[in-house]
Amino acid sequence: MLFRSTKTATIPFLFLTAKAERADTRKGMQLGADDYLVKPCTAKDLMAAIATRLEKHAVFESKSQEKLDELRSNIVHSLPHELRTPLNGIMGFTEVLLHQFEELEPNEVKEMLEEILGGSKRLYRLIQNYLLYAELELIAQNRERIAAIRQSKTYSLEPTLEYRAMQQAKQAARAEDLQINFQDSTVSIAETRLIKIVEELLDNAFKFSSKGTPVILTTSVKEDIFILSVTNQGRGMTREQIARIGAYMQFERKLYEQQGSGLGLILCKYIAELFGGKLTIESIPDRETTVRVYLSV
Repeated sequence: MLFRSTKTATIPFLFLTAKAERADTRKGMQLGADDYLVKPCTAKDLMAAIATRLEKHAVFESKSQEKLDELRSNIVHSLPHELRTPLNGIMGFTEVLLHQFEELEPNEVKEMLEEILGGSKRLYRLIQNYLLYAELELIAQNRERIAAIRQSKTYSLEPTLEYRAMQQAKQAARAEDLQINFQDSTVSIAETRLIKIVEELLDNAFKFSSKGTPVILTTSVKEDIFILSVTNQGRGMTREQIARIGAYMQFERKLYEQQGSGLGLILCKYIAELFGGKLTIESIPDRETTVRVYLSV
């Protein structure tokens, strides 16, 4: 890669050289050049190439700024609520325990402590997901880190994933609803990241479907592609909602008042893409939703 300081890393780089062989051109592009001009080159050709690259760079910067502005807006509107809700519960029940402890029955104390623990776990998870989102955003800007993490492998899925899936189902009080169909395989992703994908997809599936309806976790391999899917029979999403999936964007929040910052799906999407895979969503509103993650074996 061409050496660039952090201050100049986003400036377009053009090669102007007499080396005209295809191998030379390919090497130049692999080194990080944004364009490759071969001598003889007129001033008009050079200026046109520069103008084109600057135009593309401006479009990229504009799109990046739009994305950043949208993220800021969603954080401003969503994150404070997500932080305050569990904190209010924790502080409220703690205050009751401190001032009315002697008047409370043991079962009442136990219920309040359970609420405090639940709020603490929710707050901890929100902070962890926020930090992970920020980490993934940084990794996405670093080609060397992306190349390094894509060397990761998970060699056996079934024991760890089944245990984590059952834990997620128990937390949602949906153990009887979980159905698991595993095809064990090696997959090109770090185990911790794969576990995170499973946990977030299952949490989403349980959250947006009713107790007593199935949530199906399936893994399979087709033509050297590992496919992990989670299906639920919940309210689903429209095509427009699927297209607008983004961090801190929870659909129909006012109508459903569902807990969660909306980070789950976007975290799974980012993780899959960083490891060279992809995430897709198929949904029929009010009937069924299937989220699939595709990764290399």
